[in-house]
Amino acid sequence: MTQLITVFTDGACRGNPGPGGWGVLLRLEDKEKELWGGELETTNNRMELMAAIQALENLTSPSQIEIVTDSQYVMKGITEWLPNWIKRNWKTAANKPVKNADLWKRLQSATQTHDVSWRWVRGHQGHEGNERADQLANRGVDDILGQ
Repeated sequence: MTQLITVFTDGACRGNPGPGGWGVLLRLEDKEKELWGGELETTNNRMELMAAIQALENLTSPSQIEIVTDSQYVMKGITEWLPNWIKRNWKTAANKPVKNADLWKRLQSATQTHDVSWRWVRGHQGHEGNERADQLANRGVDDILGQ
């Protein structure tokens, strides 16, 4: 039986658009790994997506994963909206191009290797894993700004 890896993800942006960062806390039993990064000109939604993408792309073997996110955008996108976007050739119900389709495609591809479940938590409510991911996302912004 594959062990469950719990992954906490978060994105941050100073200005929207503006400099942004993503943060990931990977947890397997008593082991943890932190990942973070940033971009100079991005949006909060792109950083939320990037956190989930980086989490999955940094796992070297197929795994059972629970991704914990405070992003309704990521949660609903991956669990509700994605199948219809694909059916409509990456168009919304209003026949407009899906925003961030490049990252949605990358996220969908990254999920194919793993058994992924998704859980939403309310952000900034003292949830330990989410708070750590938020700190890492902000570290990503600081790093990109040279602070």
